[in-house]
Amino acid sequence: MFQNEYAGIYFDSGRFKVAEQLYGIVLERQKHLFGADNPHTLLAMENLASTYYKLGRYQDTEPLERIVLEKRKQLLSANHPDTLLAMENLASTYRELGRYQEAKQFECIVLEKRKQLLGADHLGTLWAMANLAATYRELGQYQEAEPLEGIVLEKRKQLLGSDHLGTLWAMANLAATYRELGRYHEAEPLEGIVLEKRKQLLGADHPDTLWAMGNLAATYHELGRYQEAEPLEGIVLEKRKQLLGVDHPDTLFTMGNLASIYHKLGRYQEAEPLEGIVLEKRKQLLGADHPDTLRAMANLASTYHKLGRYQEAEPLERIVLEKRKQVLGVDNPSTLWAMGYGKSGCHLP
Repeated sequence: MFQNEYAGIYFDSGRFKVAEQLYGIVLERQKHLFGADNPHTLLAMENLASTYYKLGRYQDTEPLERIVLEKRKQLLSANHPDTLLAMENLASTYRELGRYQEAKQFECIVLEKRKQLLGADHLGTLWAMANLAATYRELGQYQEAEPLEGIVLEKRKQLLGSDHLGTLWAMANLAATYRELGRYHEAEPLEGIVLEKRKQLLGADHPDTLWAMGNLAATYHELGRYQEAEPLEGIVLEKRKQLLGVDHPDTLFTMGNLASIYHKLGRYQEAEPLEGIVLEKRKQLLGADHPDTLRAMANLASTYHKLGRYQEAEPLERIVLEKRKQVLGVDNPSTLWAMGYGKSGCHLP
């Protein structure tokens, strides 16, 4: 099965579009040879779903992962490691789709089961802990996320070493939570380390290296160092366009960040068209109620305010406030921002 081996190589090197084609061939062949319920077929389906996930095609990922989870429950039992992996993967997709409560429910199950089956220090348990922390971060529950991420980082350093890619992911996640907590001077050195190490280990154009560059730019942004943030975001945007395409969620995320920097620099005429693109693309890809779509809508409304286009800003602000109350709850930081802070023409943090 050379296609499967080659697909894995392309996947690991960040060439997800090629990996997708090969994994698709492998899946069809496995179905033909072994049937739809065979473990080999389910593994091929899981690999294709993971590639869709990396390509930002979460709507395509979710049904495949649901099939894998249900079939493994039937064939292997609910507590089998492969079943828990399928549940973990589906939870991560739910998180990307903005279905945070469903993600959290699965992630809590996986974490507890792995603690029982593998022990608290096992790498699989630490991975589950990191995923739950990521969902806490999306829910604005930063105080819950931070201690979990600290544990994951320290344990991975001990088990894998400081330069391992898994350790660097843990460091990046903790830095992201520090940024959300306003602890920018703690986030910045960690993000600098992650960026340099990933350049060495993966190369400058790898998607994970670009994530690290974008994260450092985001912290510069929060520190008011816009002149340092802007060129980094520009590099990340161009590279992501080339590697992932204009419609990929990561590309749109960077486009939104660059627009936010333009906004902070008073370059509202440059910010507005980028924000319009991000909003329309997210509506198409994620739906009108997704938190990322609402963030894009809030930022565009904020720029309209700065441009004096109040009649265009106000209906967007009303939509954002009502949707955030429904989706995130009244006490979520993003909802509180929509209640008043956005009226000042400031971008959502």
